Amino acid sequence: MIKHSIKLFSVLFAVASAAFRDELDFCESESCTERAFEQSHFYPTVKHTAEIPLILSHKLIDALPLDAVDGNLIRAVKGCVFSECQPTPMKGPLTLAAVSKDVLENILDLDEDVLYNEEFIQCVSGGKLFPGSIPLAHRYGGHQFGYWAGQLGDGRAHLLGEYTNKKGQRWELQLKGSGKTPYSRSGDGRAVIRSSVREFLCSEAMHFLGIPTSRALSLVLSEEPVWRDPLYNGNVIKERGAVVLRLAKSWFRIGSLEILTKAGELGVLETLLDFVIKEHFKPIATNDPDKYVTFFFQVVNETAHLIAQWMSVGFAHGVCNTDNFSLLSITIDYGPFGFMDSYDPHFVPNMSDDEGRYSIGAQANVGLFNLQKLLEALQQLLTPDQLSQSHQILREYPQMYHQRFHELFKAKLGLLGNEEEDSYLIAFFLKLMEETEADFTMTFRQLSEVTLSQLKNGSIPQAMWALSELSSHEYFTGYVKLYLQRLSRQNGDSDKARQHRMQSINPRYVLRNWMAESAIRKAEKNDFSEVALLQQTLMEPYVEQREAERMGYSSKPPSWAQQLRVSCSS
Repeated sequence: MIKHSIKLFSVLFAVASAAFRDELDFCESESCTERAFEQSHFYPTVKHTAEIPLILSHKLIDALPLDAVDGNLIRAVKGCVFSECQPTPMKGPLTLAAVSKDVLENILDLDEDVLYNEEFIQCVSGGKLFPGSIPLAHRYGGHQFGYWAGQLGDGRAHLLGEYTNKKGQRWELQLKGSGKTPYSRSGDGRAVIRSSVREFLCSEAMHFLGIPTSRALSLVLSEEPVWRDPLYNGNVIKERGAVVLRLAKSWFRIGSLEILTKAGELGVLETLLDFVIKEHFKPIATNDPDKYVTFFFQVVNETAHLIAQWMSVGFAHGVCNTDNFSLLSITIDYGPFGFMDSYDPHFVPNMSDDEGRYSIGAQANVGLFNLQKLLEALQQLLTPDQLSQSHQILREYPQMYHQRFHELFKAKLGLLGNEEEDSYLIAFFLKLMEETEADFTMTFRQLSEVTLSQLKNGSIPQAMWALSELSSHEYFTGYVKLYLQRLSRQNGDSDKARQHRMQSINPRYVLRNWMAESAIRKAEKNDFSEVALLQQTLMEPYVEQREAERMGYSSKPPSWAQQLRVSCSS
């Protein structure tokens, strides 16, 4: 029997060896291009021009200090939270490649008819502004790969304004890839198709997985050339520009506070903190003398929970810098992320991360590092007693994370109630997965689908390829015996109830890198059929779908998937 103790921050994940489909056959076959949702005409041809019925406001401008200098001149910025600057329109022709109907209708209160409006594609690409919009670029800094990087900021993003919908929800609309700002440094202010497709699809996919995240409304492509070195090997290539309109309740991040403390701008820091608490942490009384401590506790607790949720679906963010960690503990800034194929605690999705600092198994530790930097940013506003309380809160972070991780993985195994051996059952199962290089997503999913009698009799169907591979481990039979004994003590539970429960938490589909890559290759040829299919599939990740099955989205990854590399180049 394996003895495997849980190591709090490294128990997880990897890449299934082998697959069967040839890259050329898979990517250029009829199966990829048929049912193309009418190819690039997935969205309607523009029929008319009229003002978009979406009026933005700017509470941010009223509450927070603005840069005294207007314009996009790249410079060191002082004494403010935002700089006012205009997007740079992309060179046409423009193509509306994707739209989230859920965001369009349920967040922005817009009807699908708006897609026929020329103004829509202009507004969501930076060519024109929504009524009431005053574009801003946010000033922030950050620790990148463990080191203070100084002023960073929105180098290619423009915050257009806020929209409060009919449900009373307040959302901030931001363009990404919309041109230079004062924070562009040596960048060109643009984004390319491959990174924009990935951000659009993943932010929506994470939402439907139930994980706190920013959202994406639209993806617009242009013919404007953008030059990039995608593998950082000196091979600069011409790509096409793209813009994503993304939304979040707030885009403030740990680096938003760090830059102000580093610059000694404590008055601005206090103003920003008070605004964030008033708008986004409403249970905290604004006159509470301990409001910053309470705020810190909530960020620590929710960050621990968010990272545990990432781990539960095999998601590695890829660039867990403090400038990419939201104060609202939502997932933001989708770059070189990756969902694990095979379970490997050392899985690193970002080829730029040579040392594996942001491997999937290190994410909880990195979260702790980032929260330490948050406390450093706050400490000059705290009394000695409040600082001591905050350090104690930070010491409780491991338990916060472990508890949530334990709850999520217990549910993934279908366990009810609490028993002392549950942690061992989780660790044992993960160790079996690691040693057999079992597929993370499909092993848990197929455990949700197999019957207990099939497990007991060792008659796992061959179609359950991931679970079948796991069963080759010499200790699998011993694990099954312990697992079945644990389930048998769940009074009133049935096998069908267990299967239903587990299938509601173990997805069948996640945005694997090879799936995104397949869609990107088509999109670069103005075929958006697979972007549309993936968007549709990932809206119901827990439900088996015929077209997704035909495309192999729950099958073994193709052999060429192991050669894919993603980097910070975008």
